[in-house]
Amino acid sequence: MKQTFILIVAVFLTTLSFGQEIKSIDQLVKHNGEKLEVKVIRVGETTVIFKYPGEEAEQTVSKFAVSYINYSSGRKEEISEKIEISGKDDWEKVEVLTDKSQIVGLKKGEAVKGKTSGLLSYNTAGSADKKASRRIREAAAEMKAPFVLLLSDKSDGFGIKQAIKTGVAYYY
Repeated sequence: MKQTFILIVAVFLTTLSFGQEIKSIDQLVKHNGEKLEVKVIRVGETTVIFKYPGEEAEQTVSKFAVSYINYSSGRKEEISEKIEISGKDDWEKVEVLTDKSQIVGLKKGEAVKGKTSGLLSYNTAGSADKKASRRIREAAAEMKAPFVLLLSDKSDGFGIKQAIKTGVAYYY
């Protein structure tokens, strides 16, 4: 009887110890100050994929929105630096993004446009593109937006060297 009781208790304790799932919670800190208690699945090239505790659905956020991750092991991984835009003079800091996965977790702003001057311009194709890129970044910097998602990039023909870029500004 005593051996049976000890055997039952041993089996119960073994089952209990193997049945417990070790929960490791990581802390994901975004540039806007938001702190998320999550389980980080992987850090990709442009995104961070994670799960909320108790959920199976994977969530995705752009690396541009994440400042750092504190892993449950104690390791801290810096993901991206915050881009501070104070005005039009900071246009060189504005990041032009081309992939929609890079804006997940950022707040959408207004439309921005950059184009070179019209009919009579003395631009080469390369200089027209550079001027349009600068102007779209300046427009975003005026709105204090650190990111622009590029939606269209056109160059007109017919002997006229004009470039037109349109996009949407994004914030933390």
